[in-house]
Amino acid sequence: MRYLVFVGLYIGLAAYAVTDVLNRGQQSYFGMHRSLWIAIIILAPYLGALIWIGMIWRGRGGRPATGPKAPDDDPDYLRWLRQQERRRNDDK
Repeated sequence: MRYLVFVGLYIGLAAYAVTDVLNRGQQSYFGMHRSLWIAIIILAPYLGALIWIGMIWRGRGGRPATGPKAPDDDPDYLRWLRQQERRRNDDK
C-alpha cells in the first residue's frame, strides 16, 4: 500500500510536468529540446519532474516576456501621455 502512494505521487508529478512542457509554446527550455525534457521527466523518477517544476518556479525558463507589464512601464504609452498633455496645454 505504501508503494502505491509513491507510484501515484510519481505519476501525478510526471503528468503535471510533461503537460506543462507540452503546453508551453517554445521548442527548447533551459538550453534543452522539449523531447529531452520529457525523457528526463519520465526516466528520472521524481528528480526530473522536481527539477522542471523548480526551474519554472524560479522563473529561469518561463514564458518570454511579451512586453511591459503595466502601462506606466511602456515607453510608447508614456510618450503618448506626454503628447496628450502638450496638446491640452497648447489648447488652453
